[in-house]
Amino acid sequence: PENHLYQITMNQTVSETLDKSDVRHKRFEARVRYIKDSYVLWRRNFLMMIGTFIILFLVIVAILAPLLATHDPYDQILPDRLSPPSRTYYLGTDSLGRDIYSRIVYGARVTLTIAFLVAFISTPLGLVIGVTAGWFGGAIDEILMRLSDVFLAFPRLILAIAFAAALGPGVENAIIAIAVANWPSYARLARAETLSVKNNDYIQVIRTLGAGNLRIMAGHITPMCMSSIIVRMSLDMGTIILTAAGLGFLGLGAQPPTPEWVLMVSDGRQILVDQWWVSTLPGFAILIVVMGFNLLGDCISDIHYPHQRHSFMERRFTHIQ
Repeated sequence: PENHLYQITMNQTVSETLDKSDVRHKRFEARVRYIKDSYVLWRRNFLMMIGTFIILFLVIVAILAPLLATHDPYDQILPDRLSPPSRTYYLGTDSLGRDIYSRIVYGARVTLTIAFLVAFISTPLGLVIGVTAGWFGGAIDEILMRLSDVFLAFPRLILAIAFAAALGPGVENAIIAIAVANWPSYARLARAETLSVKNNDYIQVIRTLGAGNLRIMAGHITPMCMSSIIVRMSLDMGTIILTAAGLGFLGLGAQPPTPEWVLMVSDGRQILVDQWWVSTLPGFAILIVVMGFNLLGDCISDIHYPHQRHSFMERRFTHIQ
């Protein structure tokens, strides 16, 4: 009997191990299928591909800036000031004789730094506040949501200008100001997602098994919010760059002689008619990058949109049949 009991225990253990291995394998297959379907959806939309390539190009330019630049972006060659585009200066020079092409190349680093740091600060902050408010409810929810209402009552640019003016000019302070003005939208979205899943059966089962609030919020609620948060973050990247541009134009962002696109636009606004290249070319760089982020955001939104993915799966299943 003892050997028989031991054999039964071993069989149960092996069965559980096989079940866990099978579950892991199915999860892996589902993830691979999800990535493949996302790639097909991306490839079928020409505008999505354009936005992706624009952002990838910007990242490559920022990384390889020392190799791509033809001059030091800080060198002032006064005899060549306000030179038009030529073989020596591909995009001309500014009022201090600095090469505009090299400054645009190095300016990609500043733009990416601002955009990504603002996103990486405001997104987790809003996510934590939204999940906390939605999970606990009651007084905590009221306090946090009324606080977000105060922030949402003001236009984002005006709020960022107020915080930047209080903190002082500089890239670091501009990043903090934009991030503080940007978190309420993520908090609202995370709260809505939390309220939609907190009463689901599997959450109640997890609570019955003894899981604490922190474990449920971090391990089960937050992952359910990530899809919508990522879509919202990708759509906000262009707005972040434009907000940073507004601060920079008012002198609250990057300070001279930093090679920053908005500073270059501001420096050339007095000579826009005669020396158009000083302001126009950095302005085109801002235009292209914002358009790229907007197209990429639409791409991510379409990929994560359930109806879009469901209709694609139905068409593929019909084709297979």
